[in-house]
Amino acid sequence: KISPELKNRLHKIGEAKHRSTHWIMKEAIQQYVEREESAEQFKRETVEAWEEYQRDSLHVTHNEMMSWLNTWGTSDETECPKCHK
Repeated sequence: KISPELKNRLHKIGEAKHRSTHWIMKEAIQQYVEREESAEQFKRETVEAWEEYQRDSLHVTHNEMMSWLNTWGTSDETECPKCHK
């Protein structure tokens, strides 16, 4: 159940945005669900990347990546470093 204080806060936001309290709550829930789904997808992709690394050991070091990134936007821009063992 929503506390009276939270109801009041939602009402004030709704007034400021010329929206109903229901619209504000629906929007908040939608944004929450999208954010959580995105976080879960990120976790899954992280686990998959780690498992792939465990299988084949292919990687790019931090220094290799930073050296490459430091060339971005310069006349000496280089190709992306290749993965290696």
